[in-house]
Amino acid sequence: YDLFCDQVIEDLETYSSIIIESGLTGKIEAGDYAHRDKNIRVTLVSGSGEVRYDSQADSLEMENHGERPEIMDAVATGEGRAVRKSSTMDKSTFYYATVLQDGSVLRVAKEAGSIWSIFGRAFPIIIIILPLLLVGCLLMAHLLTKSLILPIEQLAKNLDEVEEINAYEELQPFIAMIKKQHEDIIKNARVRQEFTANVSHELKTPLTSISGYAELIETGMASEADVMRFAKGIHKNSNRLLTLINDIIRLSELDGTEQEDEFEQVNLYTLAQTCMDMLQMNAEKHDVSLTLEGCDSYIIGNKQMLEELLYNLCDNAIRYNNVNGSVNMQVYPKREKTILIVQDTGIGIPEEHQDRIFERFYRVDKSRSKSTGGTGLGLAIVKHIIAKHGADMTLQSRIGQGTKITVTFG
Repeated sequence: YDLFCDQVIEDLETYSSIIIESGLTGKIEAGDYAHRDKNIRVTLVSGSGEVRYDSQADSLEMENHGERPEIMDAVATGEGRAVRKSSTMDKSTFYYATVLQDGSVLRVAKEAGSIWSIFGRAFPIIIIILPLLLVGCLLMAHLLTKSLILPIEQLAKNLDEVEEINAYEELQPFIAMIKKQHEDIIKNARVRQEFTANVSHELKTPLTSISGYAELIETGMASEADVMRFAKGIHKNSNRLLTLINDIIRLSELDGTEQEDEFEQVNLYTLAQTCMDMLQMNAEKHDVSLTLEGCDSYIIGNKQMLEELLYNLCDNAIRYNNVNGSVNMQVYPKREKTILIVQDTGIGIPEEHQDRIFERFYRVDKSRSKSTGGTGLGLAIVKHIIAKHGADMTLQSRIGQGTKITVTFG
């Protein structure tokens, strides 16, 4: 519509130039000009706004045009333009005015369609085009949606072949995340399956022994001396069974994420002293000496978990030590961190086993582990507790020279 308006004004400007260059303005002033084009209205206005000539009205009856916008602009700048809409909203009148040499103003005007009339003429075409556009948009939306959803559908049908899915760039992070989650789910399922199998096996061994001893006593096949020996075996295996069940329950509690753990300020050195006192008798039984070094060191943590951490590390150091061996525990602050070191002079851990000793039920020497009463879950519990406290752990060990575990709380 703006282009249409500019075109009409340019036509009026051209028409005005033809009148001026043809010398018709003199005839208009003399009253000898007879305007024949009914579509174009020509008006001659004096510098004071008095209408001298109008091709479509009696100039004597017309009001002063000095305040018309196009006349005022022409007097001020040399030319003026204006568009005035009619009351019917169907037509608009376009005006172009230019100043002549004598100071009078020549104005030409033309009625043309308004924006509403142009829209009215275009409306039938729009009505025809609109359904075609809607159909085209629906087809494009269907095709685009199908292309967007296709990789996701392929992913849903076959998660095991993620690499073969031809996905667009924006979907790659999503597919990578799904792939990682899928791998984690499979890994966790495998771990749980192995854990279930290991638990069944570990529980089966002491239960079989208890059942066998009890059956011998029940049938009267055991002598008085054997009864005492069998009772001792039943008691030993019962204790092992209870320890195993307690460790399994504790590990399950640590695996759970729904319950929030209570953290508080804890003096790790004080907990280490208490741990040493608890294990002193067990150490004497194994001919192992215990020493504690360091000073008060405070960290934010769960007291019960930290007690379990210290107990399991120290108990393992005693359990897998040599006769007349030693266990040294150190707790001290270092810069803004707290260091815990548990070092023993025990049998050591082969290098090929060091990455796996924190797995559940993993034992380097299965026969020795069972003979010492280990459940194979102590270090798995340690690993969980360290993870929950956001700590770091390093292990150094050499065969026959002992093991050193360092935990850094930060």
